[in-house]
Amino acid sequence: MREILGRRRRLRRGGRPAPLDAALTCATVWRWPVLPGVGPGPVGGRGCACPDPECAVPGAHPFDPGLLAATTDERMVRWWWANRPGAPIILATGGRAPCALSLPAVAAVRALAALDRMGVRLGPVVATPTRWSILVAPYDLERLGELLYAQDWVPSSLRFHGEGGYILLPPSMAGSGQVRWERPPASGARQRVRGWSRSRSAVTAAPWLPDVGTVLDALVEASTGAPDGGSRLAY
Repeated sequence: MREILGRRRRLRRGGRPAPLDAALTCATVWRWPVLPGVGPGPVGGRGCACPDPECAVPGAHPFDPGLLAATTDERMVRWWWANRPGAPIILATGGRAPCALSLPAVAAVRALAALDRMGVRLGPVVATPTRWSILVAPYDLERLGELLYAQDWVPSSLRFHGEGGYILLPPSMAGSGQVRWERPPASGARQRVRGWSRSRSAVTAAPWLPDVGTVLDALVEASTGAPDGGSRLAY
């Protein structure tokens, strides 16, 4: 059989592709709605597999199916990744699913160090070569609007991923490179998750997530007081 162009599948023990294992954990254990992303281009893993030659987020967005197809149904998840075993995992944020705040990678490194010094407890943090996403408990647009209104200033590098949004989850590969956990998920019982095992002993509940207001307040505080009067989270 002729080998299809592209990277070989990364398999877990037992032959299961790593993206499928991860997608099943998200959907069936944590009840996070997921769907396969479009993926990077077929030549050298660069660019985007979608028809847009000027794609702003190569390989890192929904295409077919669209975002509204995100599901926690095990049969659907298995069917998707059986047909596209290397597809990126997209989490549809908002509703009952996690939301996120993201920063450019350079600013995010400084932000996490500052939040650690402040004693802020964080949940999972997803890192791509270009942006890092801090996962937070679900919020709606009304809550976000109130939080932003209460701030005198918010770093312009911040992006908010709420209802109708999405982020990539590990171990996806996008046009910009590998997606990984900077801070691995921990369950509601504060148990560490090593890799993506779906065994009950490893994962007993959905990962704990901080409140968006707590994280936003801490990021705003961490971004102020730079020696030059600017933002510590500028990039």
